[in-house]
Amino acid sequence: MARTLTGRGRVTAFPFLYGWPDRYALLGYTATGWYGTTAVVGQIPVPGVVDLSLMDVAARHEPARLYGGGSSDGDSGGDSGEEDGDGAESNPFAEACWLICVGWGARSVPKPGTLDLPDVSWALEIDRTTELGRIRYGHDRLHTGRLTFDDPRVTARVLDRAASVLPDAHSDGPPA
Repeated sequence: MARTLTGRGRVTAFPFLYGWPDRYALLGYTATGWYGTTAVVGQIPVPGVVDLSLMDVAARHEPARLYGGGSSDGDSGGDSGEEDGDGAESNPFAEACWLICVGWGARSVPKPGTLDLPDVSWALEIDRTTELGRIRYGHDRLHTGRLTFDDPRVTARVLDRAASVLPDAHSDGPPA
């Protein structure tokens, strides 16, 4: 059984191009914890859109080229030595930094289709947690997973927006 994190606050929901040229998902970005130091980036379930492993998506973008081989112990070089499912090296620190940047950037410079939800109750079914060991984009920890909303009216609003901006989204009801 997955752990669930709940919170209330500002959530930025935005379309996310995860596979060129036309594979989109809907992500949500928020923060929780003491002064918002814990970032939450979750996929919002949308009918017709596949579930993603956000850390795998991040790994495909080779974030170590930008963030180095850093780790929570302050290491700024090298590699983690782990392999992901594609046989490529995994770097949880760099992947987490990249995902936080995606969420932070969507909030800072919203693109068409972004929906700002200023005060909503949410729940994240946690897939992964990464401790950064230092502050990146105002956060020192990242939780990823599946993000849902407590209020059915918020969910309906988000799904309506998804249907208008995601090619594969269907607005014919809530996700299974």
